[in-house]
Amino acid sequence: MVYKTDFQDLELSGLGFGTMRLPLLPGGKGKDIDQQMFDEMVDLAIENGINYFDTAAPYHESFSELAVGKSLSRYPRESYFLADKYPGHQISSSYDPKATFEEQLKKCGVDYFDFYLMHNVNETSINNYLDPRWRMVDYFIEQKKIGRIRHLGFSTHGSVPCIERFLDAYGEHMEFCQIQLNYLDWTLQDAKGKYDMLTAKGIPIWVMEPVRGGKLAAIDEASTSQLKELRPDETVPAWAFRFLQGLPNVKMILSGMSNVEQMKDNLNTFKKREPLNKEEMTVLLDIAEKLKNSVPCTGCRYCVKTCPAHLEIPEIIRLYNDAKLYPSINIDMRRMPLGEAGKPENCLGCGMCVKMCPQGINVPELMPKAKEIFDGVPSWIRVCKEREAKASEARQAK
Repeated sequence: MVYKTDFQDLELSGLGFGTMRLPLLPGGKGKDIDQQMFDEMVDLAIENGINYFDTAAPYHESFSELAVGKSLSRYPRESYFLADKYPGHQISSSYDPKATFEEQLKKCGVDYFDFYLMHNVNETSINNYLDPRWRMVDYFIEQKKIGRIRHLGFSTHGSVPCIERFLDAYGEHMEFCQIQLNYLDWTLQDAKGKYDMLTAKGIPIWVMEPVRGGKLAAIDEASTSQLKELRPDETVPAWAFRFLQGLPNVKMILSGMSNVEQMKDNLNTFKKREPLNKEEMTVLLDIAEKLKNSVPCTGCRYCVKTCPAHLEIPEIIRLYNDAKLYPSINIDMRRMPLGEAGKPENCLGCGMCVKMCPQGINVPELMPKAKEIFDGVPSWIRVCKEREAKASEARQAK
């Protein structure tokens, strides 16, 4: 495992374990975490040098914190770094930082957090964080002073002006900032602008979504071939990490690993530091340009919790992106788990999902497009039915 030692003299593993996408029990959803498999992954992580674990109140319907606390309780508290976040980005009529913080400590089974973040400071939530009624940030500054938080920071999907507004208010207390950073968002969501601004202000960067919720772990065959020509022994996901290894102000790279195979692959990548050269960087950013036509969903599922129609919005978007990139995809078969109630045409257009989406995706506007492309994509099931109907007609004609 490669380590970063240039953040306040701490030895941080180059790879951190993000817990937003933990393994689930067969047929399970959300809170149905496979604790046994997760424990195996934690054991493998620690055995191979990972010492940073990241959770948050909304992950897995608030059950991520419990799972993380249970698993890490098997190890000495001083042997790992634990990060949690205050959910001030969630829509609510009131906020109680103290009650939430106490509950988080209890769920995780710890007396302090090594790292604590204001969760998802963005254009919608920033007023919550700055509202003097709730004293959100002030409360956590106090907790840091008494040692219940060792390092205080914030995560954000906001624009550069939004981040600067937050830093104008609390920048002197923010020790690090966690942003969505990968080679696709380098230009798509101006991650470069955020990186440059934070670097200029001397604020170390933590990275989330390094492989874009898995999107950059499996790209099209032509792009994969390009990368293989340059680095035959490198996996596709590794390229996303190598891109980040070339950015000096990145101090922590979080990966939301969902199974042992993903973890083993990432651990192998982080055995050494091999940043991209100029030629490789050019090729990778050219590939990113080709990928920009897709909808930038990361599968965080914040939208699902607010959807009155109970649509599996991330799955619909995933199928939509796949259908655009691979027109021969079997949409009907892959939509079967969604059922009739899960069709994009069932969207009510209320816009609740838009308010919660870190990527700013206009879901109501997208749903009719998804229906159109689903209806127009060749489907094995539909083709078989059409062939059977024609064969039946032919038999009857005889």
